[in-house]
Amino acid sequence: MAAIRATRIIAASATRITAVIRRWRSSLSSESEAMKRKEEKVGGKVKERLSAVIDAVNDRKLPPELRGKRGGVRSETDIINVVEQRIWQSMEEGHFENLPGKGKPLDLSTNPHADPAEDTLYRILSKNKCAPEWVELNKEIRTRVAEWRTALKKAWANKCEGYESNWIESSKALKGQIRDINNMVFRYNLIVPFGRQMFGIKWEKELERAKES
Repeated sequence: MAAIRATRIIAASATRITAVIRRWRSSLSSESEAMKRKEEKVGGKVKERLSAVIDAVNDRKLPPELRGKRGGVRSETDIINVVEQRIWQSMEEGHFENLPGKGKPLDLSTNPHADPAEDTLYRILSKNKCAPEWVELNKEIRTRVAEWRTALKKAWANKCEGYESNWIESSKALKGQIRDINNMVFRYNLIVPFGRQMFGIKWEKELERAKES
């Protein structure tokens, strides 16, 4: 009897402990969800404030006529139109009359938009009748590409006339030359000023061009 009573007491204790653990876990889960909602709410407010700051900064970049109307600015064309209107208005009002240096040739000895070190280097090269490396490389690439395209047209014309074996050899050689030209283009793009990069040539595209010519 004592053993049965002890077993019942242990079972009841285990049930109570299990219930306590469940309530504790439920409490932790509720607190966790509450913290998560709070963090999401705070994060949302921070994002909204950051977005408002970014919009305000971008808005300051717009001409006064377009500020506060970001929804009405559909493209850069809208901004360009405002700038052009200002220029025409200033011209009509005579703001461009009697400017310093009017009627005199422009002084192109220096470039105010270039880096001072690069500008000095270019002037030295110009005085010695030399061009920057990227200028010479640009000329070489264009010459090589023109010669390559002429050779491709000639090889394709021979193929069309029935010289299939010659075409296989010619196309293999031309593909090898493409790699050399594209390596030059890659080197050129590394040293040329930003905005003057060029694309390499692709065999499939050039072959289609040769077929159409």
